[in-house]
Amino acid sequence: MSEYEREPIPGLPEVPPSGERILWQGAPTWRALARRAFHVRKVAVYFALLVVGSAVADIAGGVALTSALMNAARLLALAASAIGLFLLLAWTQSRATMYTVTSRRVVIRFGVALPMTMNIPFSQISSAALRRHADGTGDIPLALASARRVSYLVLWPHVRPWHFGRVQPMLRAIADAGQVADRLARALADAAASETRGLQVDGDAGVRADVAPPAQAPLAHAS
Repeated sequence: MSEYEREPIPGLPEVPPSGERILWQGAPTWRALARRAFHVRKVAVYFALLVVGSAVADIAGGVALTSALMNAARLLALAASAIGLFLLLAWTQSRATMYTVTSRRVVIRFGVALPMTMNIPFSQISSAALRRHADGTGDIPLALASARRVSYLVLWPHVRPWHFGRVQPMLRAIADAGQVADRLARALADAAASETRGLQVDGDAGVRADVAPPAQAPLAHAS
């Protein structure tokens, strides 16, 4: 993981070395990021219950209807501000993020105020999973072979949720996750011709590609 000030190629802090090809680049879909990383729907439901509960309590306590409506309006304004802030954060995160898959590595460029990149060579990826969502987007978490610790807080939201012990960097909320998973699976197989790579079911994250022969089928998709 490193900081940098300029990009000779969007999403990359340096020009790829000779022989390395860019296979795919993309960014999170900000609406999906807002729903799943910033939980705007849950925030909206929370405030809706709060507004209704406050109005009912005011009316039951004998507060005048006008005063009860004014209190509800203040809560609604607070709710709109909070939801608007989360939507703005999701949008800025999407704009600041670039995921890159090359023939040798995965690169995550992130950071709104201070751009940073995380380079993940294929040799450090022990498995790559695909999880589809109902909105058509998907996530590709990467389990790392190295015991080196990755900061969950620094990398968030580009991490697999709730995996704090062995943090898994994740290509999150991407629109063409199935195609990206296919390209990544083929690239991993091509880059590991001397190793064995296979497909293994991962209970809560779809299907993951563990070490498999280059001739193995591409990463399967979880519906």
